[in-house]
Amino acid sequence: MTLFSSFCLGGFECSSHRRTDGTRLDLTSATLHDHLARSDYLQLQEHGIRAVRDGVRWHLIEISPAGYDWSSFLPMLRAAAECGMQVAWDLCHYGWPDGLDIFSEEFVTRFAKFAAAAARLVREESDLAPFYCPINEISYWSWAGGETARMNPYLVGCGRRLKRQLVRATIAAINAIRDVDSRARLVTAEPLIHVASQSSEIAHISAAEHYRQAQFESIDLLGGWMEPELGGRPEYVDVLGLNYYPDNQWLLDGPTIPFGHHSYRPLAEILKEVERRYRRPLLITETGAERTARPSWLHYVGSEVRQALMEGVRIEGMCLYPVLDYPGWDNGRLCEVGLLGAADHSGQRRVCRRTAEEILAQERRIQSVLSSMSMPQEDGRIYAVAESLQ
Repeated sequence: MTLFSSFCLGGFECSSHRRTDGTRLDLTSATLHDHLARSDYLQLQEHGIRAVRDGVRWHLIEISPAGYDWSSFLPMLRAAAECGMQVAWDLCHYGWPDGLDIFSEEFVTRFAKFAAAAARLVREESDLAPFYCPINEISYWSWAGGETARMNPYLVGCGRRLKRQLVRATIAAINAIRDVDSRARLVTAEPLIHVASQSSEIAHISAAEHYRQAQFESIDLLGGWMEPELGGRPEYVDVLGLNYYPDNQWLLDGPTIPFGHHSYRPLAEILKEVERRYRRPLLITETGAERTARPSWLHYVGSEVRQALMEGVRIEGMCLYPVLDYPGWDNGRLCEVGLLGAADHSGQRRVCRRTAEEILAQERRIQSVLSSMSMPQEDGRIYAVAESLQ
């Protein structure tokens, strides 16, 4: 038994950041998911997907520092309830209200108030224990927005500062959510990477390992194992969400590591390391590939997840992300990554059949593994950090 209604989840791309040209993205709207949420949920259920990640758009909902317009969220929330779709809601997916300084204390307090208001609404509309991802990919956002100016707030050399501000906001949001609904489960969504050296020089090998270890910094800050003065505590790390794509392994100062290369590290091995480090349930919060690589990539990830499960790693699910084809961030090109594509006049979307077949196959295989195992019960599980964090 896992935390989610199906092991295979679907993730709806809900990025809402501003590009460098000032254009605000709204992928929930661009994919028409805001209008087709009910039919999207029902169509996913036809393919065995009964749990999803989806987004709550802070920039649309907060119309004033103390006022909220829920008209963009309520239809999606009610559609999920009507369909019996389990949802983990992203509360901030790279975007925030205009005019709000991301480095200000007001950013932290307003986000916490928004998180509490969203949790209150969800509690009023549903009897199910809710799941929330307060801020998506703190590590990536800090790099893209604070180091390389690839997205808002378009800064260079400020990644460390941005990361800590996003951790503070996450902590405030978690406290606010739990004050409203003690049943709430919290999910992180952080990139899972491997970086290897392409040199035999000790300094280069050490630099690659330092870069690799940096992937854990956001979680260590959130859990209070690093810089506890930020307010982090172990109980803030609940379900550990990990985002893993075909380009998540690379050589330091070099290219992506391809399959078959001696430096390519098996995903199962990486998952074991993370589980040993944090002793938390894991969730593959994002994974997927484009066009013809979709089914083969899911086949690989699924086989590695099964291997990790059989070696005692607690994994709650894996999420195809995005589950809908979507227009690319920078140029609007159609990114064919999903199980579902464009919708017809009735709201039904084109299905990638090979991806659908692979999802069903992985669900069957993984459920078979789970049913043959005695998974540890969560209530008896000791939440502790590995010796490396002490």
